Amino acid sequence: MSAVLPTGAAAPPVRPEYERPLAPWTGTAVERPLPWATRLWSQGWLRKGLILAVLALLWELLARWQDNDLLLPTFGATAQALAQGIASGELVGKTAISLSVLLKGYAAGVGLAFALTTLAVSTRIGRDLLGTLTSMFNPLPAIALLPLALLWFGLGQGSLVFVLIHSVLWPLALNTYAGFQGVPETLRMAGRNYGLTGLRYVLQILVPAALPAILSGLKIGWAFAWRTLIAAELVFGASSGRGGLGWYIFQNRNELYTDRVFAGLALVVLIGLAVESLGFATLERVTVRRWGQQR
Repeated sequence: MSAVLPTGAAAPPVRPEYERPLAPWTGTAVERPLPWATRLWSQGWLRKGLILAVLALLWELLARWQDNDLLLPTFGATAQALAQGIASGELVGKTAISLSVLLKGYAAGVGLAFALTTLAVSTRIGRDLLGTLTSMFNPLPAIALLPLALLWFGLGQGSLVFVLIHSVLWPLALNTYAGFQGVPETLRMAGRNYGLTGLRYVLQILVPAALPAILSGLKIGWAFAWRTLIAAELVFGASSGRGGLGWYIFQNRNELYTDRVFAGLALVVLIGLAVESLGFATLERVTVRRWGQQR
């Protein structure tokens, strides 16, 4: 209904509509490239490489000041021992043995953690089971179970795989369950509206939504497993006549080849950096960062 104007009131003026074309802006460039120094500094590999170079320089200076190759070899001597070990194939073989055992224990731990958390989000008894077991076994160091593992599984890879499963299972299960608990209720309701239950509900709703927490658990589990394996090999030694990186470090320590000991430790660190930078970083980039779940 149109408004009725009071008697004697004049109608409001109607302003005509018009369009005013604007000339294109050509004063300055709308987009300017960043300076080469800024573009170069934005590369993560360069910043990390500089950090490693500074640490290597400090190591070299400290070793030269110490002037005792038996206690602390120089960075150059360690790099030479590492290159010689790789060229001879000894370090490559030791690394292959350690990584094969690690992958077995890590994969088994991931599978058990997923099964346990799936049971926990599906049933009440599963939640009670997860809470009880993690409270009991998560504070227990994995290396403390090595004597029992040797009694139960003997001198073989089974003992190492057992302690690796223990080191991976509980932190990954806790992180995964915490991620599942943080899934918004709207996503849960959407899954129920589509009739998803059980394993399909977990795989299609909970896992994608909780993937940042799951990836954090995977990284924590990997770090725990890697250091547990090296420690177990230092204590346990060789299995079936073959030893990994930990056994290589232990042997050279007994023979007072300190440069080889540091070469083995450096290789452990380099493998950890490679897995973190190439493996998990790539997985995060193609999943949670691409999906906007992580900055």
